[in-house]
Amino acid sequence: MAENKLLLKGFAWLVCCAISCSAWAGRPVRVYEVGLKGGQSPASLQDAMREALVRTTGRRESATDPALANLISEAQNYVKSYSPVTRGQSQVIFDGVAVERAIVEAGRSVWDRNRPFTLVVLYPPPARTAEDATRVEVERTAIERGLPVTLVPLSPVDASGNDLGREALMQMAQRYGGDAVLVGRGDASSGSGQLQWTLHTNFSSESWSGPLAAGINGAVDTMASVQGGSLAQTEASARVEIEGVTTLADYANVERMLESVPGVRRANVSAASGNAVMFDVVARGGGDAISHALTGSTHLVRSDASSARLAYQYRP
Repeated sequence: MAENKLLLKGFAWLVCCAISCSAWAGRPVRVYEVGLKGGQSPASLQDAMREALVRTTGRRESATDPALANLISEAQNYVKSYSPVTRGQSQVIFDGVAVERAIVEAGRSVWDRNRPFTLVVLYPPPARTAEDATRVEVERTAIERGLPVTLVPLSPVDASGNDLGREALMQMAQRYGGDAVLVGRGDASSGSGQLQWTLHTNFSSESWSGPLAAGINGAVDTMASVQGGSLAQTEASARVEIEGVTTLADYANVERMLESVPGVRRANVSAASGNAVMFDVVARGGGDAISHALTGSTHLVRSDASSARLAYQYRP
């Protein structure tokens, strides 16, 4: 068994290297570095704290949440330092550890600082005269919500004009170092500016409509909610059994999927027998968070929904 495990992990490591696993690790966000729009006044610090709370929790309502009102009114008590003035604006750096502790004590959850790097695709692409304005609005909204994004000039249709499926779009995301793809269809520069948005991740696809800002806001609302508001914020280990792993490519895909689950710190193989692989997974919120995040996944399907153990069937 031990020899089989070592061989499997060794070959899988080579496969992972070949397909660039590092693209699926998410990107850290500087949640607590916020621009001050009115100098270091109490009012400016409170506005900055509101923005930090929205980024930290992933929820827009955190800026007006009564449970978090003390953090806003006492914003000056959470200041760690100030950064030098750049482009006419200084930044405040809040004490992230203290802020997160206060959020959890208030009964609210924190979105992991490693966020899915999201490729934003607009189809048809904006007119050349509107490119800069479009990019500025997308990036501004993404900064406000704490989501790392990049606007990429790619097409969500193939050479014949047929829509690319989620699998093809996620393969495209992998090639460009992304963890998710947000596609906006429609004329972003039109009078109404209404687009049909679809967010594709490793686990599902979600759709809604709205202007440019609604695309980013909807993506964050979807991804930040994966962890669930009531889940514990402490890290815990869980054993996850995956059946249907028959090739080294399967193994690499499954390990990559587990590592991309929101809140997961690491996923290491602990045993392998036949077509089943056992992983030791460390995640914020433990097994409950993993189970919640994988709900709706088309590739990792719960073997027994009534079972307390985390057992899944891999479906390529």
